[in-house]
Amino acid sequence: MPLLAMRHDFRAPAFGPATPGEIYSNAIEMFRWADAQGWDFAALSEHHGLEDGWMPAPITVAAVVAGATSRISILLSALVVPLHDPVRLAEQLAVLDLASGGRVWTVVGAGYRPDEFDMAGVDLAARGRLLEEYVQVMLSAWTGEPFEWRGRTIRVTPKPLSQPHPTLLIGGGVEAAARRAARLRLPMLPMNGDPRLSEWYADEAAKVGFDGGFVMVPSGPTYVHVTNDPERTWAEIGDYLLYEAQTYASYQTGGQVSTPMVQADSIDDLKASPQIVVGTPDDVVAAARTISATGAMTFNPLAGGLPADLAWQSLELFATEVAPRI
Repeated sequence: MPLLAMRHDFRAPAFGPATPGEIYSNAIEMFRWADAQGWDFAALSEHHGLEDGWMPAPITVAAVVAGATSRISILLSALVVPLHDPVRLAEQLAVLDLASGGRVWTVVGAGYRPDEFDMAGVDLAARGRLLEEYVQVMLSAWTGEPFEWRGRTIRVTPKPLSQPHPTLLIGGGVEAAARRAARLRLPMLPMNGDPRLSEWYADEAAKVGFDGGFVMVPSGPTYVHVTNDPERTWAEIGDYLLYEAQTYASYQTGGQVSTPMVQADSIDDLKASPQIVVGTPDDVVAAARTISATGAMTFNPLAGGLPADLAWQSLELFATEVAPRI
């Protein structure tokens, strides 16, 4: 059985029926439902300054999700580290680790949207160097011992519950990111399935004498919707998914490849994408059986501001007609 993940970006485009408050309320309730159903991951990401309100505060929302759930792992994918103060990040993630019982996994990324770096007053060209420096600061901070950084003595308390530190993975999708992950002696969860990433990671790990790492190559669909009438459902959800796909693709920089990205000019393009599964319970069961045990079926129930009643219909049908069969 593949892993089951639920993702919410809390986007509330103006053409959608829901207010931002309703989006947040419904998303948290869906995370609570996924926790009760035994799903594996509640996924959150980070973007800033977007018109539809893409959620910019993943640690804050992760704390809300942790309080609303009891067992599901919470995946921050990704936390754009260069936009933040690393000492404050270390403090917040340590507290979140304690409060959640060690359930938070953080994928750290360098970021890529120039507007976000301009807004934060951070040099985009320095993002790789800053990520590496800031991760090292966070790892030092989680020891609970004083250390020197930029001429200051830093001590972060309390120490996190997870030892030697909260679960931390390096994101990205290029050679520099893979080599950075190995130098930092951390695992990698890349943004795409390029097989060269594992090769670059292994090569750099050998150079630095690190033999304890791994690359979690992403696989599986990034949008799943279960329905008894796919054609009718496409007529209901297609505009929302097309908005989701086109806006996300527009954020990517030249040459960047991200597994969730779908290049689509029309709803027919969405239907043809292997990343999107909109089908009957039998269709979704068949799709699930093609995914490896380390792959994931990701649900993004409110994608593009999709109406909550349609999202709930899909989730409930998955629970009754698909989950027992996979």
